Amino acid sequence: MSKITKSSTAEYFAKNLQQVGFSSPLKAVLTTLKEAVDNSLDACEGADILPEIEVVIKKVGSGSTKNTDLIKISVEDNGPGIDPDDLAKVFGEYLASSKFGKGQCSRGQQGIGISAATTWAQLTNAKGAFVMTKTKAMRKAVKGQVDVDIKSNTGILKNKETVDWPKKDHGVKVEFTIDGRIQLNGDGGLITYLDGTVLVNPHLTLKYKLLDNEPIKIERVSTTVPVVPESTLPHPHTFKLGEFITHATLFGKINLAKFLKTGFSRISDQSIKDFVAKGLPKALLSKSITALSQEEFKKIFQAIQNTDLMAPSTKSVLTVGEEAISKSIQRLGEVDFFSVVTRKPAICDFKPVVVEVALARFKTSQLDADDPVQLLRFANRVPLQFDKSGCAITWAIESVNWKTYGLAQPKNSLPLGPYVFAVSLVSPFIKFKNASKETIDASEELVEEIRRALMQAGQKLSRHIKKEFKEADLERKLAHIEQFGPILVEALVRITKSPATRRKKAEEGLKKLLGRDSKDAIADLEEAQSRLDMLKSKDAKKLGIDEPPQEGGSSTLEAASDNETKIEEPSETKADKKAKKKSKK
Repeated sequence: MSKITKSSTAEYFAKNLQQVGFSSPLKAVLTTLKEAVDNSLDACEGADILPEIEVVIKKVGSGSTKNTDLIKISVEDNGPGIDPDDLAKVFGEYLASSKFGKGQCSRGQQGIGISAATTWAQLTNAKGAFVMTKTKAMRKAVKGQVDVDIKSNTGILKNKETVDWPKKDHGVKVEFTIDGRIQLNGDGGLITYLDGTVLVNPHLTLKYKLLDNEPIKIERVSTTVPVVPESTLPHPHTFKLGEFITHATLFGKINLAKFLKTGFSRISDQSIKDFVAKGLPKALLSKSITALSQEEFKKIFQAIQNTDLMAPSTKSVLTVGEEAISKSIQRLGEVDFFSVVTRKPAICDFKPVVVEVALARFKTSQLDADDPVQLLRFANRVPLQFDKSGCAITWAIESVNWKTYGLAQPKNSLPLGPYVFAVSLVSPFIKFKNASKETIDASEELVEEIRRALMQAGQKLSRHIKKEFKEADLERKLAHIEQFGPILVEALVRITKSPATRRKKAEEGLKKLLGRDSKDAIADLEEAQSRLDMLKSKDAKKLGIDEPPQEGGSSTLEAASDNETKIEEPSETKADKKAKKKSKK
């Protein structure tokens, strides 16, 4: 008989790093960056500090494995710093987190990601994370190397020393040197990730330098640090039986009634009476949960599931906000059109959720009309980069009939066009499909809530596309008038051998006849533009923007008046020039 062995959490993840985002050299670089940036943003928000983050990524040699480069990733922040005694635990111990199971809308929750990055660096380069930290209480910074003791799941701080860090009053700098490959753009690209992070964090100032490219600095557009709401308890209807029993074991020797009221949201004394009416034995209420049998737990669980309970509170979710996203979009480039929608918090699958959608078109976009839209997905303000096809956000977009809003769309696919679709989902209980948190698990209620936000944004997009169509139609009409009007008049005069006076009357008559059509078109366009300006003015007042960005085609009316001027003053013929010379003589 083979001997049964026991492994530590660190040993499990060291052998299964693909489960937490290290399944390839390309994903390893992005995941390492993401985990470091997430930690910095959470630390700054927790200390009410406006974050300033600096990222440097460069190749420093050849990787130890085939077809990889040796990549150095450095992330520096102005956060509160980490106590030197906690460095080994934060960067070298799995499941060491102050946010695990708290029910907050924080980015990191499980305490896995940054320890996995340390493990990957240790496995591929034999060195873990290099960390420098300074808190307000420290006169000098402390730096050292953190490794993971894989057998015992503990962090080890090596080469600890005290150093000067004059440019920082407080903050953390972490460096990983790993085997990896770098992709800058597209799905999984570093720039795509950083742009996405900027979009949903308007209070962030970000500086980054990638490879040999010029350094980029993106200034914040908001001076308000988001306040992450207090944690909330889970709703009992979101649990399975096994989860319910495991949850109960966390509360120790308390009686069942107290456990139900302190371990879940929306359970009151009246709720407990309702449980009893649905089959929960009353005698169990005073019994310690540590003394309950599995069969008793099953009766309790069934009674709870058969009882209608009030939906959870939505106070635990936070939004980026339409105003902040509108300003943040414009940091990423010159916007030709954008539409932003923030839904009111809702309950999906007994979990509080808020959905925000931004649709935008940039003047510098490299997408063609036949390309699928660029999709940016966010969960608790963290960009999701991989496994797009299985995500609830993608399913919701594909389920909308975008043809009704003016976009081409193949069956069961993303719509086509040079647009960016950004969809953000915030909830204290987001259900991911894997530990790497790359894909949101879909349910009918969640997909429907995202659909509604998309359709609201789509209505604004439809108005913009219709306006563009009117402008293009007017341009075609005016171009025909300008091109063929003078030619037609001149040909008729020549054929009929009419005098100059008749020619002049014909030009005026044709101009009047065709001009009526163009004036109607201009009138229609001006009316549409007036309605659009009113809507934009209302949106601007709502968002607090002094000058809302134009939604494309701003020069069309000017071009129309220029074309009419050209039509009213046709070029002189040779006969006219000779007649003028004679009259002068």
